[in-house]
Amino acid sequence: MTNQINLPALRIGIGFDTHRLESEGRLKIGGIWIDCDFHAVGHSDADVLMHAITDAILGALNEPDIGQLFPDNAKVNKNRNSADFLGEAIRRLNTQEMAIVNLDCVILAEKPKMAPHIGQMKTELASQMGITPQQLGIKAKTGEKVDAVGRGEAISARVVVLLAAC
Repeated sequence: MTNQINLPALRIGIGFDTHRLESEGRLKIGGIWIDCDFHAVGHSDADVLMHAITDAILGALNEPDIGQLFPDNAKVNKNRNSADFLGEAIRRLNTQEMAIVNLDCVILAEKPKMAPHIGQMKTELASQMGITPQQLGIKAKTGEKVDAVGRGEAISARVVVLLAAC
């Protein structure tokens, strides 16, 4: 016999992503393009924040991760817009009758400075997820010259999401 406790229908998910950086191009992060002298390398558009958000939502839903749903060896995913990945996570969220309570996101990048772009990222991402910008926390940290992020070789994002039953 199992003990059943009436718990609120809450779920927590964690998302993490890292992409290598190379010279030239523009950087896409949080659904927006930032002009700079480098870009993130990936099979899709390499939006590290959107990938981490997608995986956090999928994890909270106990669904397959982004790599299983959108494999990097599938031609259809080459240069694909990461909004497609997030859109699928939101579709699954709606199917399970769950809603986003809030997300807490951290971007790890030595450059460019993210603070001037966070408001636009929040607006763009909130719109895509059907939430308010107040439900979406985004912070940026440098790598303090430590590891691949600190040396400017990579960009990374970490996300925690809280979901509740509708």
